[in-house]
Amino acid sequence: MIENTHTSLRANVNLLGRILGDIIREAEGEAFLDQIERIRSLSKSSRSGIDQDHTRLEDMLRNLDPDQLVPVARSFSQFLNLANIADQHHGISREMESENSAARTLDSAFSHLAAQQLSPAAINAAVESLRIELVLTAHPTEITRRTLIHKYGEIDACLGQLELGGLTQHERDEIHARLRELITQIWYGYDFRTERPTPVDEAKWGFAVVENSLWQAVPDFIRLLDDSLFEATGARLPLIAAPVTFVSWMGGDRDGNPNVTARVTEEVLLLSRWQSADLFLKGVIRLVDELSMTACNDRLRQMAGSAHEPYRAVLKTLRQRLKNTLFDIEERLEGRWPPAADIVSDEEHLWQPLHACYQSLLDCGMETIANRSLLDMLRRVRCFGVHLVRHDIRQESGRHKQVLAELTAYLGLGNYEDWDEDRKQSFLRSELKNRRPLIPPDWQASDEVQEVLDTCEVIARQPAAALGSYVISMARQPSDVLAVELLLKEAGCRQSLPVAPLFETLDDLDRAPSVVENLLDDDWYRDFIRQRLMVMIGYSDSAKDAGVMAAAWAQYRAQESLLGICRDAGVDLTLFHGRGGTIGRGGAPAHAALFSQPPGSLKGGLRVTEQGETIRAKLGLSAIAIRTLAHYSSAILQANLLEPPEPRDEWRDVMDRLSESSCRSYRAVVRGEEHFVDYFRYATPEQELTKLPLGSRPSRRKTDGGIASLRAIPWIFAWSQNRLMLPAWLGAGAALQEMIDAGQGDLIKSMAAEWPFFATRLSMLEMVFAKTDTGLSAYYDSRLVPENLRFIGDRLRSQLQRDIATVLELTGAEQLLATQPWTRESIELRDIYVDPLNVLQAELLRSNRKQQDSRVEQALLVSIAGVAAGMRNTG
Repeated sequence: MIENTHTSLRANVNLLGRILGDIIREAEGEAFLDQIERIRSLSKSSRSGIDQDHTRLEDMLRNLDPDQLVPVARSFSQFLNLANIADQHHGISREMESENSAARTLDSAFSHLAAQQLSPAAINAAVESLRIELVLTAHPTEITRRTLIHKYGEIDACLGQLELGGLTQHERDEIHARLRELITQIWYGYDFRTERPTPVDEAKWGFAVVENSLWQAVPDFIRLLDDSLFEATGARLPLIAAPVTFVSWMGGDRDGNPNVTARVTEEVLLLSRWQSADLFLKGVIRLVDELSMTACNDRLRQMAGSAHEPYRAVLKTLRQRLKNTLFDIEERLEGRWPPAADIVSDEEHLWQPLHACYQSLLDCGMETIANRSLLDMLRRVRCFGVHLVRHDIRQESGRHKQVLAELTAYLGLGNYEDWDEDRKQSFLRSELKNRRPLIPPDWQASDEVQEVLDTCEVIARQPAAALGSYVISMARQPSDVLAVELLLKEAGCRQSLPVAPLFETLDDLDRAPSVVENLLDDDWYRDFIRQRLMVMIGYSDSAKDAGVMAAAWAQYRAQESLLGICRDAGVDLTLFHGRGGTIGRGGAPAHAALFSQPPGSLKGGLRVTEQGETIRAKLGLSAIAIRTLAHYSSAILQANLLEPPEPRDEWRDVMDRLSESSCRSYRAVVRGEEHFVDYFRYATPEQELTKLPLGSRPSRRKTDGGIASLRAIPWIFAWSQNRLMLPAWLGAGAALQEMIDAGQGDLIKSMAAEWPFFATRLSMLEMVFAKTDTGLSAYYDSRLVPENLRFIGDRLRSQLQRDIATVLELTGAEQLLATQPWTRESIELRDIYVDPLNVLQAELLRSNRKQQDSRVEQALLVSIAGVAAGMRNTG
């Protein structure tokens, strides 16, 4: 089965590998290519259990000439990048069309729903209420340069062309020549940015994803959804349907990032509008070229006047307004105030002329014309609007307290930060209801406080459609939410912008229900927020705080409680999921992740972060984005119409015990082991990661802190590099074994069989374990960790082996991923190329820590990128 369904993948990997080999031979010589092949061969045989070949591999990499370090690292790193392109393309290839296409995903979902005796009316209503809001974040995990991303996209396009039947030999040769050109460009190029991106650079990268992928993917996806719905129920999506929209944190997320200022946010908001106007202008120009028909309805005739070609006349007016809009924004970006002009500033300015053309075509019997490019434009208007994406603002709660502390001190009211929670709430509620201004016009705030106030003023100047929400990180009390509401009021904010507390740590998640209940007990506040509330659940920091098992259960319980509280209060709740791409940060396959949510948690739609490299992996190509949106949609529809089971009382008891036990085991190591931080910094490239020009945000919230101040992303990234993957499993297996020893093994097996939430936990542990390698982790220790600290690594690896045995006992399998043979084989194939990079990285770290050498440092960065490519994730 595997051999038959993955033939083209192997062929493409071999093709790209051969081309890379030829280029390496030309660039570095035959002897160098032979050396690369010997390293690969030793890696393969050592994976087969030949210990002496592993020793030879270590010796060969340890004794490389300094001038060979970078090209050796790049050889293996670039092969893994090319293998990833082939793998990614395979998922959307013609070979996989019958079993893995977006259309098949949607058709299967509707067939399954119909088989459950759900009425067409119920299915139609669920589809019409479908709301997917994907939040693109600038977390520093996208390690690949934009120029390389472009080349990777071109390689993917070439692989797609090679699939076409009927190619002449000349055409095939031309495609191979283009592949050779692109891979040669990659080999002779530089792998990394020379400088960290600015927040504006990050925002432009996000806009490029929209332009190059999502702009086409969204209308294509909606067409597929519409066709599948019609086949299933005979109904069509409403014309105004917007099942998917996008939000950006790029240029708005200022939590711990001093580079994101009010001025930066305002610039990004303008750039977002510019990008939208530019894309709509290109689409309108195409429509002007094509819609040359003369027959029209009365409304369009009225709009077009006596023009012979009414569609062109109406669209030319829109074309000019869009040109005016671009000029207006460009002037503002240059700091000039442009003269008043007829511009597009509202969604209706786009919708009205396009819809008038659409309706006229329908009325005149030209449905075929109306329902293609013009319909796509209307779909884009609803999904992207004049702002392209909506923008979230995020700030840490302490910055708001600082504002109020300075202000109350200036007003002679005392220090706000010294007040207890009741006094804070009383003050904030009173001021929110008070019509007079609180902030005196002559108050001179400190620079940090003024920056927060300036941000609020930027928000107040924006139309409601430009903004998504204001997220408060490290939210712990009702006053944290009320403080933001008050600052926005004082800035003159008229729109009802959702203010979303982000509950991140284990304690915060446990406290979340009481915080929300306190807020909603106030009738005035419920009216103030118009009976709509958003709450963000933090997956990354809670897992870093308590381990994956305890964090997952705390997230589940918090969501359950919040849903009940809001239901009782008559408030519509939107749960905002702050998931990362990796398992240690809450990542999981879309269907598994969504179906393992508490019942009812998706009724308000799905709002979820797409972070770092997962944006490119899931949304970077149109065909992949369409498939991603189809997976999300099918999972949400099934979760809402066929709700997962409520956990039984005995399951809850087990999870409570697992959570407590796993958290205790996790913290015993991370917090309780006196020398753990030292071990972590010796055994992983955590310190060296700070040199990677990944993102604009610092890797630490505080420069003088330990693990607690380290952000979740570099925490995960560092452990994935030395193959121990510690944050994604520590504590979980030990807790499971403890329950088995207590006679609860059969109950746990029934939980895995009947409860999607728990089944997903075990499945994710299996995936993590398959990517770990105790031998390589031990090698890092032997080369990097002082002998007096190596006992920590020995203990952790022993625990890992016990945990793997525990999970295999629960699944009844003889090996990991027994039910996912292709996934297992894919990991094993990659290991042949990742292993040399790991061994080389350990040597490079050892050398670099002794003496700085530019060749060593560059090779080290290449090895980090290569291992990330091989592991298919960074943070």
